[in-house]
Amino acid sequence: MLRELKREHHITYLALVDGSAGQSERTLANQYCHELICVPHTTRPKFSAGFYIELAGNLLSDLPYFMKKYQSSKMTETIESLLKRDEFDVLVCDFLQPSVNIPDRITTPTVLFQHNVEAMIWKRHYEVQSNPFKKKYLYNQWMKSRRYEQAACRRFDMVVTVSDSDEKQLRDEYGVRNVAAIPTGVDIDYFSPQDEISREPNNIVFTGSMDWLPNEDAMQYFIREVLPAIRQKLPATTLTVVGRDPYPSLIELSKSLEGIEVTGRVDDVRPYIARASVFIVPIRIGGGTRLKIYEAMAMGTPVVSTTVGAEGLPLENGKDLLIADTPADLAGAVTGLLTNPQTAREMGLRSAKLMQEHYGWKNVARVFANVCDSAVASGNGLR
Repeated sequence: MLRELKREHHITYLALVDGSAGQSERTLANQYCHELICVPHTTRPKFSAGFYIELAGNLLSDLPYFMKKYQSSKMTETIESLLKRDEFDVLVCDFLQPSVNIPDRITTPTVLFQHNVEAMIWKRHYEVQSNPFKKKYLYNQWMKSRRYEQAACRRFDMVVTVSDSDEKQLRDEYGVRNVAAIPTGVDIDYFSPQDEISREPNNIVFTGSMDWLPNEDAMQYFIREVLPAIRQKLPATTLTVVGRDPYPSLIELSKSLEGIEVTGRVDDVRPYIARASVFIVPIRIGGGTRLKIYEAMAMGTPVVSTTVGAEGLPLENGKDLLIADTPADLAGAVTGLLTNPQTAREMGLRSAKLMQEHYGWKNVARVFANVCDSAVASGNGLR
């Protein structure tokens, strides 16, 4: 979307960086912005001693941990300096986390781009957790998230969501008045059918950042409760989990079972999607919309998802994808596609056509730009 916006608007991109980005990623950023400003920032590695100390210490903080860890006085100072240096039409805060670093009062019109209702994610973590100690901690994070998110959304001139359901939730639960939903899109030039790559029979794939808890939960759930039922009918079924920084527990689980590959970070997810016979999104926790579903559909790979996984997407169950929520139903949906390749192929072709015709980023960027124009016309900056 930024690449499309850059064609008609001057984009200054400000980001926290931990030093892990290579030159190729910085070069890639030039496609999205005219000016890239990096602010050094480090966070504790997950599962380190310092990480657990921070988790415990967060019980005394007003901010939830996923916000506190990105708090940066240097970022706040850099934003203030930029706003004094140049006259920007609008400040866009992408995701809730960076909002913790925006100065208390600015006169530039502001937009908060909410990719999820974050408190809902923590609520769902709390609801599915069985460990009593973890459940209590997750309740604490949920309550903090809800308080912060409500206050933050009310500060901005305009809030953007990626689904009508998220828009309604912000209006009903947080009392946010200036909120608008924009459609989700996909890079239809990058994600397109790759007919030169053959589908591997009985291969299932999942893609996503594996350091994100909802993705970790989804894979643990699928491997433990769904995959065994699939293998009862199709013993040769394989699963490929593609995404950066998988939890050690998932790696250990994959090593204990045959036919499961956890790749870690890859340069290009497309070959994995193109080889798969079914793309799965067994997410139980989350909000916003799943871009991965559109990516798989654009490549012609049939999708099986939970209701939560496909939440907010204007897709028709049974036509565009299959929706299933219990382990038995998920197993049945996946098995049905694996044993009926013609049905799977027809669903994939319909999905790819739908993405090509309606969900390219150019249209989405135009809608987003119109929302920003509204914020500029009526906004007074942060209150």
